Amino acid sequence: MTDLPFADRTDFDNAERGLIASLSPGVVRDGSGKVVWDSDAFAFLDGPAPEAANPSLWRQSQLCAKQGLFQVTEGIYQVRGLDLSNMTLVEGERGVIVIDPLVSAETAAAALGLYREHRENRPVTAMIYTHSHVDHFGGAEGIVPPGNPDGIPILAPARFLEHAVSENVYAGVAMARRGMYHTGSMLPVGPEGMIGTGLGQTASMGKIGLIPPNRDITRSGQEERLDGVRIVFQLTPGTEAPAEMNFHFPDHRALCLAENATHNLHNVLTLRGALVRDARVWSRYLDEAIESFAEGTDVAFASHHWPTWGREEIVAFLSEQRDLYSYLHDQTLRLTNQGYTGIEIAEMMELPPALERAWHAHGYYGSVSHNVKAVYQRYMGWFDGNPAHLWEHPPVQEAKRYVECMGGASKVLALARDYTEQGDLRFAATLLNHVVFADPDNDHAKRALAEVYQALGRGAENGTWRNFYLTGAMELREGVKPVPTSISGGMAAGLSVEQVFDSLAIRVNGPKAWDEHLTIDWDFPDTGEKYRMTLSNGTLVHRARTAGTRGDADLRLTLTRPLLMGLLEGKGTDGIESDGDAEKLRRLMGVMDRPDENFPIVTP
Repeated sequence: MTDLPFADRTDFDNAERGLIASLSPGVVRDGSGKVVWDSDAFAFLDGPAPEAANPSLWRQSQLCAKQGLFQVTEGIYQVRGLDLSNMTLVEGERGVIVIDPLVSAETAAAALGLYREHRENRPVTAMIYTHSHVDHFGGAEGIVPPGNPDGIPILAPARFLEHAVSENVYAGVAMARRGMYHTGSMLPVGPEGMIGTGLGQTASMGKIGLIPPNRDITRSGQEERLDGVRIVFQLTPGTEAPAEMNFHFPDHRALCLAENATHNLHNVLTLRGALVRDARVWSRYLDEAIESFAEGTDVAFASHHWPTWGREEIVAFLSEQRDLYSYLHDQTLRLTNQGYTGIEIAEMMELPPALERAWHAHGYYGSVSHNVKAVYQRYMGWFDGNPAHLWEHPPVQEAKRYVECMGGASKVLALARDYTEQGDLRFAATLLNHVVFADPDNDHAKRALAEVYQALGRGAENGTWRNFYLTGAMELREGVKPVPTSISGGMAAGLSVEQVFDSLAIRVNGPKAWDEHLTIDWDFPDTGEKYRMTLSNGTLVHRARTAGTRGDADLRLTLTRPLLMGLLEGKGTDGIESDGDAEKLRRLMGVMDRPDENFPIVTP
């Protein structure tokens, strides 16, 4: 860390530039009084880095913790430090355009309130979602009333809703569970615990919702005028999100980079889980942004971190970010074609010296190690080609065999202690993990593994690695703590009927439903939609029902979409018209599994 330019204060100057006011106290509560966000809790970051934290990550967290309303340029403001992400506000002719309404309704409302307190009490005249991740739309109901009764324009990149649902609902329970590790949301905030994620501090814990967009951006170069403000869009699908877009404000000479260029190396695959991103097109879209917008840009800002001012500085920043993703992509494939596997390439990969010296290229959120493995996964999949890895035992069965071969738990514990003393914490963790999975009641092994995880977390430059290690240590010592919020539950209002049916199909217990055969017709007079649903061979499928649909259903249900949501929430069938064998609905619901929001991760 001594080779890094800690004396360079440029990032601090930029992170503090344009500060108008901070929220004081920096605490946001929900309607019941529960704290959903506390920026004041990070005041400890004002001091020098302690031994319990990597100095580079500590510096990044100091920058991310800066909280308040900032002026980016004339007519454009940001609220930073009131959630994991930023909210940007662009003043129009009569109101304000809100870009990315944070994670929760409560923090979004607080951010808008801070703006109105120190600028003007302008109405919200439009809203823009830069991409399909929850920290960029989850707080929408804190900005616009549910259902958007005034019909203000809500813009998003093409296929936004599809990807927002598929990522946050279909695998939403597992992602929320892994997300606790990713953000460190259950860790105590402080030098020994959670100090940030590198992308921001952490996610708020308030009400998550989704107000669907009503205007799609379908092509690069598309120009829209919102409340008198001209905006030129650049679609960037497959970059940081499957549906994402940059956009330019020609009259403000300002460029919004969404989450495609932030002050860190981002994730090609997040540790919480997601679709693998395409580092190749990510790099190319950044190059396209330079070519399309740099000449007319004096300030570039994003949905995380602080802006960059000055054309030369913006071009240098975007060029280095472009080269960062291109280098990882191309060098991973070069070495793949020489026969190396993802794990091997991750150990071999070194960034060019110019990128290594650039603070914004450091892996505070993504990392060189797991990004290389993600690039390998995108092209080669999970299998490295070695037949020994084709049909390995699952973790518990494998762990029992390893422990047996090494002479029992006490012998493995002694070996792990030796490796720990030698400084090989990585292999000590591997050995101890085998003991814990072979014998989950071995408290000595769990304590030893927790100590190793804690040491690994303290040394991590990457915020999410630190959070994973420290959360793993906490759960080994204290057990699993319940997930405090549900992303998928808060997004129900944004689901189409088809997406609701898709989410039902994922919950079918296949073996339990092997012998069930039923057909249900669903009629929705409020939307005019009609569907036929069939359960057979443990699979639930549906399709739109037309005049040409053959055969009769076992049951026909006539209901509104709200009644469908009520049915799935366990509110019963009151108000639903039924024609046919009502037992079929009960049998369908009887083969549905309830997702486990609190499944173990560091124990079997």
